[in-house]
Amino acid sequence: MAALSEEFTVSANEAVHISIVQPGPHDQLVRRHNFHPEFTYPIVGEAEQIFGYKGLDVEIQFAAHNLLPHINISYEKKFETVGTTSALDLNKKFRDFLPPTAFERGFESLVQDDPDAAAWTPPGECVKRYTRGGENYEVWAGSLLGMPMRTLVDNIQILIVSFIEGGQFINLEDVDWTLDRWRVYLTYHKASKPPTPRASPYTFVGYATTYRFYIFQKPAKGHVPISFPFSESITPNKLSSRLRISQFLITPPYQNSGHGSALYQAVYDEAMTDPTILEVTVEDPSEEFDKLRDMNDYETLRPQFEAADIKIDSSALTSLERGRLKRIPTTKLLPLDKLQEIRAKKKIASRQFARMVEMYLLAQIPYSRRAAGGASLTSLKVRGARNPNADDRAYYWWRLLLKQRIVKKNKDVLMQVPLEDRHPQIEDSARGQEDEYEGLIMMYALRKDKEANRHGNGASSSSAARKRKVIDDDEEEEDEAEEELNGYGSASKKAKLGS
Repeated sequence: MAALSEEFTVSANEAVHISIVQPGPHDQLVRRHNFHPEFTYPIVGEAEQIFGYKGLDVEIQFAAHNLLPHINISYEKKFETVGTTSALDLNKKFRDFLPPTAFERGFESLVQDDPDAAAWTPPGECVKRYTRGGENYEVWAGSLLGMPMRTLVDNIQILIVSFIEGGQFINLEDVDWTLDRWRVYLTYHKASKPPTPRASPYTFVGYATTYRFYIFQKPAKGHVPISFPFSESITPNKLSSRLRISQFLITPPYQNSGHGSALYQAVYDEAMTDPTILEVTVEDPSEEFDKLRDMNDYETLRPQFEAADIKIDSSALTSLERGRLKRIPTTKLLPLDKLQEIRAKKKIASRQFARMVEMYLLAQIPYSRRAAGGASLTSLKVRGARNPNADDRAYYWWRLLLKQRIVKKNKDVLMQVPLEDRHPQIEDSARGQEDEYEGLIMMYALRKDKEANRHGNGASSSSAARKRKVIDDDEEEEDEAEEELNGYGSASKKAKLGS
């Protein structure tokens, strides 16, 4: 029986594939893109295996423009039920993840003969246009209150569990007040010439969803109290809010081509123009999304830091006596008022902003004066604040600021750790975070170098960065709670302590 079970068991990740299709010549659909899911455990179980079939092929098709779905299941042989052992009911499994229309017949003719396809546009409004490789792309956005947007999202929610680990469906039957707090961003490729005269020029690339959380604000001076009954209708879009990016997906054929950054920037740009949105946060970001977010936020904040001349000022602290510091003089080292002003202006969440400040301050220290560049940490500790070299002093204080944040964030955890073990854990966490920043700094330098070359500049800003070791980025979970401005950063995933 064991051999028979193995014979009729297939990998779900290999058997299932997703196709983006368009009308083609000779009344046949053309696969524009074809790719496999990263995860199938929400559908078929943790083992991600399907029992009961030989030569199994599960194709989930989406019309390229309106994402009308269809599932087509085929196989060479099906296992005949023996006692209580039977083949997995695939139709039953997938009905929980696809709308009823996906199981109806006539999908090919619906796509091929759609009379509205040529004039179709994505739901919502176009909020961004850009080009990549000479091709045109657009980002459209709209509320889930609109039925066309709800229908489209319902069609593609299976992509969430297929590509976002732990991803959850949106409740599309929620009350209007809640649905209006959702906003969906859709990225499409727009062909200059559709494949057939009656086809749509639009092909789905990816999408993101955002959700608004109300933030209480102290009434401003001269504020007029609210009177009852309300003089105008109150909607979520009129209330001060924290915007959370909930889901974010670029389909595999379009990944690593800048579309993720374009989509992220479209979301951020809208938040910047909306006076009711006070900050932008992210729900359970993946490691890859963290990299994308860090690069784009750093690109946004770096000119602000430069204009405000943000740096570690250790000039007034060179006379400190040797010995253990009881408290890091943060207010003397950093212009906290300027930093708070920049953070509020750019609507970056406190924790993410603090990470970008740390990354920027580290990048201002010459590479040769940092641990990654061969600097001696032992010598740094011995000389400390009295070091005659200004860069060494800056690096010394930078590492202490980093450790201070780690201690502050993990105070309760550290109280349970034996005294002799605390310092090594703090040191390991600090080095893990520093390694993360070094990797990000290198990635940013290479990115700018690539952009300069693409524009015919020819100048290279990353000759030193090319020599550095690539450090994998680490995962960071967004914290909703407001943190003090001097509670910087986040420890890396490698570190023993949280952040």
